[in-house]
This record gives sequence, C-alpha cells and structure tokens, in this order.
Amino acid sequence: MPEPVLPPARHERTDVTARAALLAFPAILGGLLVSVLLVLWIFPGTTIDRRLPAPPPPYPSPRLQSDPAADMAKFRRAELARLNSSGWDDRAKGIGHIPIEDAMSRIAASRIADWPK
Repeated sequence: MPEPVLPPARHERTDVTARAALLAFPAILGGLLVSVLLVLWIFPGTTIDRRLPAPPPPYPSPRLQSDPAADMAKFRRAELARLNSSGWDDRAKGIGHIPIEDAMSRIAASRIADWPK
C-alpha cells in the first residue's frame, strides 16, 4: 500500500496587527493591576511586616533515651499491671476496668453469636 501524498506544508501569511498588539498590552496590564488590587482587598494586612518585639523564648533541647531496653521493660510492667488489675477510671461516671482474664471469661460465658469457639 503506497503512502498517501500529503500537500506541501503551509504557514500563516499574516501576523498580528499592530493595532491588536497595542490594544492587548494595556488590557493585560489592566488585568494584572485589577488582580493585584483584588488580592490586597481579599487579604488585607498581609503586606504588613509583623516582627516579634523580642526573640522567641528558648526551648529545651530534646531528651534522648539513655536505656531504651529498661524504658521498654518499665512500660511493659506498667501495661501488664493495668491489664491484670481492677479499679476505677472515673468513679463519678461509673467507668472502671477489670482484669483481662475476667473480661475474657465473661465474654466466653455470655455466648456471643458468631463468636469463634
């Protein structure tokens, strides 16, 4: 199958007129001015330089963990003590906690539908 014969390449023979360019230039500048004024109207006071009267207060440097294994063991002991104890979380609202073994046996005794055996 032979390739189709294409017409020769063409180009535009005319340019933008000087009158159109002279009308477009002020229109672009006017649009830019209107948009700047619109931004200043929508966001007033953003051009004011609001510097702090004094330097900000010094913040403490970060504390590093000196013994991560001991910290983790302490955390684990605290969590296990909470899981295996009972007490009030908020006595006024009647919110408390019970040991995890008691909670699991109560759930097993209540025979919840679709609970795995």
